Amino acid sequence: MKRYTKVLTAAFVLVLLIGVCGGFVHASSKVRIALVLASTTDDMAWSQSMYEALLALQNQLGKDKMELVVSERLGNPVDAGAAIRQYADQGFDIVIAHGAQFQAVVFEVAEDFPKTSFAYGSAFKTAPNVFAYEPLAQQGAYLNGMLAGFMTKTGTVAIVGPVESGDAVKYNYGFGQGVIAANPKANFRIAYTGSFGDVVGAGELAKVHMDAGADFLSGSAQQAVGAVRACAERPGVYWMATDMDQSSLAPDTVLAAQVYHWEKLVADMLELRKQGVMGGKHLYLSFVDDTLEFRISPRLADKIPADVIEKIEKAKQEIIDGTLVVELPTGTK
Repeated sequence: MKRYTKVLTAAFVLVLLIGVCGGFVHASSKVRIALVLASTTDDMAWSQSMYEALLALQNQLGKDKMELVVSERLGNPVDAGAAIRQYADQGFDIVIAHGAQFQAVVFEVAEDFPKTSFAYGSAFKTAPNVFAYEPLAQQGAYLNGMLAGFMTKTGTVAIVGPVESGDAVKYNYGFGQGVIAANPKANFRIAYTGSFGDVVGAGELAKVHMDAGADFLSGSAQQAVGAVRACAERPGVYWMATDMDQSSLAPDTVLAAQVYHWEKLVADMLELRKQGVMGGKHLYLSFVDDTLEFRISPRLADKIPADVIEKIEKAKQEIIDGTLVVELPTGTK
């Protein structure tokens, strides 16, 4: 009887070990990522760029290795905070709140879930389980501006800005410097709608710029859709995109784009978690590691003189080498 009991006990322990080990392998082999967006997965800008990057990462790893869930239209930080807390409570490994406006709620929730990694941006403030991330948007903006400065026929180049803060400021300053570097006599115009999502307002502002002679325009945020469409209605006017390639909106209008490769940044977060680092890192997108890409539309590439492309490629290499630093306003990180 004692021998039978020992065998049973041993078998029970073995089953427990297999169950625990099997559960551990399953948990460690499938990462669960939640994405919280202020806009939508099809906004052709900031939100869609992150969403598509995570889909690309999921395809790379395999759906059996990575789970992805998304909450959209949570521009209100209170609503976003509720979603962030729910995902953490459900045991997601990484919760990404894709917007600087989510900083306060991210830090509030992160204190209650030390085993969950949180990420948000554009931002720089971190915590032990909070990653901050930001694109060095001024880098690709400079190249976009250079191309506009070299190519403009009217001598007037313009920005349709959303809100004068954060990532938009970096992009706009970089773009303006690129324009003037290529064309010191250019008339550089900049104005803001006061909103990230005012598609109609962005379109109207683009028309004001074009009526003033602008033949190359640019701008960031989801409102850019309105500006792109307005530009497409004017022959000889071109748009320089950022966040993602917006050429599908107007194939004969979007000449070039700064493209964000968030998938590489999130992959870095996954690797850090494997090493036991839950947060505390300030991560960047830049030309140095190809997390930023400058992309010229293949459809319109033949409109750009070869010497202009050479100058832009040279400037890009100088940014990578550190010999060319795109300046930012005082106080901007």
